[in-house]
Amino acid sequence: MPAAAPRPAVLVARAVFPEVVQRLRHHFEVEDNPRDRIFGKAELTTRLAGKAGAFTMGSERIDADVLAANPQLRVVANMAVGYNNFDIPACTARGVLATNTPDVLTETTADFGFALMMAAARRMAESEHFLRRGEWTRWAFDMFTGSDVHGATLGILGMGRIGQAIARRGALGFGMKVIYHNRSRLAPAQEAPIGARYVDKATLLGEADHLVLVLPYSAESHHAIGAAELARMKPTATLTNVARGGIVDDAALAAALRERRIAAAALDVFEGEPKVHPDLLAVPNVVLTPHIASATVATRRAMADLAADNLVAALTGGQPPTPINPEVLTEGRLRAR
Repeated sequence: MPAAAPRPAVLVARAVFPEVVQRLRHHFEVEDNPRDRIFGKAELTTRLAGKAGAFTMGSERIDADVLAANPQLRVVANMAVGYNNFDIPACTARGVLATNTPDVLTETTADFGFALMMAAARRMAESEHFLRRGEWTRWAFDMFTGSDVHGATLGILGMGRIGQAIARRGALGFGMKVIYHNRSRLAPAQEAPIGARYVDKATLLGEADHLVLVLPYSAESHHAIGAAELARMKPTATLTNVARGGIVDDAALAAALRERRIAAAALDVFEGEPKVHPDLLAVPNVVLTPHIASATVATRRAMADLAADNLVAALTGGQPPTPINPEVLTEGRLRAR
């Protein structure tokens, strides 16, 4: 009887649910990282040696150099909806499938984005810090007066799945007027139930009482909100970013907040995270959270399971459910390796 073919080897680059790692061990030789150390580029490159697949998160940069050093690599499966840590053209050129985890985090992220927007509008972080410092000694009619969310104009930059989910919450739950800007306009059937109105970016900036950013990061969207864009916003407006760091010029935002050129901001993502621009830490009128918009147990488990589904399917002859560069599959290059 011929010997069984060796099982593919995969790298699980960050700590994840033990049950998901165990599931992967049923199919592959697994090198995992239960200590959750973040591998630098050199160590990541070395650890990928001999691996057919990688289970990654946003901290692992898969670029042309890493791919060139690991020609045996066939699939990189991100446990995230965003994938700016992947050089997609380089992956495609080498026949490496890249996958992500859309859909499963849409509603949870929309919940959190709406909560952040409300916290900024109603000055929740400012007032909590005030209380914790022991400064609350009496009630006053103008103490931490913020701005209403109900009936206000909700502006959304990036009207994909999460943007539409936030728009539904605003329109149907809070009677907000919804305006949006996107690379392409939604179909009328998507706009009509929430009364969404498509506008150009300048109009969005000028009319929104509460602006929420939900667009993917790319070279084109880098600093999509900078000093010039902030200057177009109302001085009473708030800005919420649950998209990606780098979409906002954090230094320019901190200056606008410090000078009260906009009322408040709420940020779950930062340029260069986990580092946060020190000027943002010094202004009171901003709510800051550490990239946790999808952080419920059920959602993170669904993300991990979907990333594992993609990895297993890609390396066992199945159909990965959420490929980013499906042309690798249709051209047959993944199967041929």
